[in-house]
Amino acid sequence: MRWADNDRGRAIELYILNVRISEAFYVPLHFLEVALRNRFHAVLADHMHEEWYYEPGFLLAENQQDQVMEAVDRLREEGKPPTPGRVVAALTFGFWTTFTNRPYEPLWRQVLHRSGSRDGRNLSRKDLARPLTRFRKLRNRIAHHEPVLHWNLTAHHAEMIAVTEWLSPVAADLIARHSRFRDVYPAEPIILA
Repeated sequence: MRWADNDRGRAIELYILNVRISEAFYVPLHFLEVALRNRFHAVLADHMHEEWYYEPGFLLAENQQDQVMEAVDRLREEGKPPTPGRVVAALTFGFWTTFTNRPYEPLWRQVLHRSGSRDGRNLSRKDLARPLTRFRKLRNRIAHHEPVLHWNLTAHHAEMIAVTEWLSPVAADLIARHSRFRDVYPAEPIILA
C-alpha cells in the first residue's frame, strides 16, 4: 500500500507484478544453481573422489557438515541410497555458495578455480562471492514471497546469465532461451511511491 500511495487497486497490481517477476526468475535461478553445484562437484570429484564431502576436515563450515548429514538422512528416509548424484542434488544453494567464503581461498587456488572461466581466465573465489551472495538473497526473498520490485531486477537477470555463462555456457544458453523475465518485466519503469 505504501508503494501504491494507498491506492488499493495499484497495490494489487504491484503485488501481482511482484509474483509474476518472482516466477520469471525461477528459470535463471534453477540453471545457475544446477550449473554451480555440478561444476563444483565435478572439479572436487576429479581432484579427490566422488564422495569428497565425507572427507574429514574438508568442509570448513560446520553447517556444511550438518547439511550433508541431513541430506543423507533425508535420502535414506525416502528409501533412496545416498549416491553422490543424489547427495549433491539434495544440498542447498547456501551449501554451495559457502565455498566462496574466505576460508576456502586455499581450495580456490588449488582446485576450485577450474570451475569455470571469465574473460579467458580461470575463476577466482572473489569472481563468484559477491554475485552469489546477491543471488542467494534474491532467491530467498522470492522463496519467502517477499517484495523484490525495488531491486534492480534487470541488472540481476543479466548478471545471473553472465555468472552462469562462466560456469556453464550451455546452462546460460538455456536461460537465454527459456527465461520469461524479459516478457514479464515491464518496458516502462516500475513506479513505487
